[in-house]
Order: sequence, then structure tokens, then C-alpha cells
Amino acid sequence: QVDVVQSGGGLVQPGGSLRVSCTASGNNLRINSVVWFREAPGKKREMIAGFTGYSPIDYALSVKGRFTMSRPDTKNTMFLQMDSLKPEDTAVYYCLVNDDFWGQGTQVTVST
Repeated sequence: QVDVVQSGGGLVQPGGSLRVSCTASGNNLRINSVVWFREAPGKKREMIAGFTGYSPIDYALSVKGRFTMSRPDTKNTMFLQMDSLKPEDTAVYYCLVNDDFWGQGTQVTVST
């Protein structure tokens, strides 16, 4: 069993920054892949960043150059750093670990 817990996010003005974290835990856990998704109201869940194994981190065009994803640290925590935020970035953000284990979701709201 793997538990995935997210934290961070919140409310920010356009142009601001936020960071969301994702921590995975479990016996003998080895993280092979991590993907960040987001789901905006009335829209389908969108993949925004991720990697598998030693592959380079891929970013969706909608966030490339503004968002930065980190690989797992020694505590199996991954970060999604979001800069130059826009109102259209408003969504619930999710992390998916090893294609099977989802975080609970974190609300990010970009508004004046």
C-alpha cells in the first residue's frame, strides 16, 4: 500500500507563485514515475508535467516555462513550483505516483 499526500496551493493573484508538494510513503517504495495533473471546473483532467524512470521531465505547452517539477527527494517528496500564474491555471492539482497512486488533490486559485 502506498499513501500519497499533497499540500500547498491556495489563492494567489495573477503573476504570482505557488508551490504544491506531493509525498509518497509505503514499505519498500521505489518511485519510478510521477505525473502531475490538473482539473478545472467543467474541463477534463489535464496532464501538465511528469517523468518515467530517468527520462527528462515533460511539460504541457500550457505550463512550459512557468512550472517546474522536481524529482523525488530523500523523503519521497516531489514539488510542483508554479510561477507567473494565470487565472486559467485555476484548478485542482493532483499527483500520480507509479501510475497507480493518487494524491487527494490541492486547490489552486488564481484571481484578483
